[in-house]
Amino acid sequence: MILKLNLISQKQIFLNIINKKSKLGRLVLNHSTNIEGLIPILQKLALNINIKTITPAVISRSRGSSSKLIIRLSVKTINGYKAIARKGKTAQEVFISTDLSKDELKQIIESYHNRN
Repeated sequence: MILKLNLISQKQIFLNIINKKSKLGRLVLNHSTNIEGLIPILQKLALNINIKTITPAVISRSRGSSSKLIIRLSVKTINGYKAIARKGKTAQEVFISTDLSKDELKQIIESYHNRN
């Protein structure tokens, strides 16, 4: 009896995982220009089931310079967070729609960023 209940609960957990995986986040590519190396990281980030939408936005020049690509969370927005991606003297805003906390999202970004 216990074994049968255990199998039913495992089946339910598996079905919940499958249903959640079908609701993957999406990456909105509405700019023809993005910082080099940013899109592959954002594509991996969009595979996380807790991410709803990722939208790269305005590209600007920054005063400082960074030799490698850096993604830093900036401020909380209505639907999630605004992040700043920087490489060289170029900076780009990235809006991430999620229900995750800032610390959780920061850890996820760092894990995907370090895999590159």
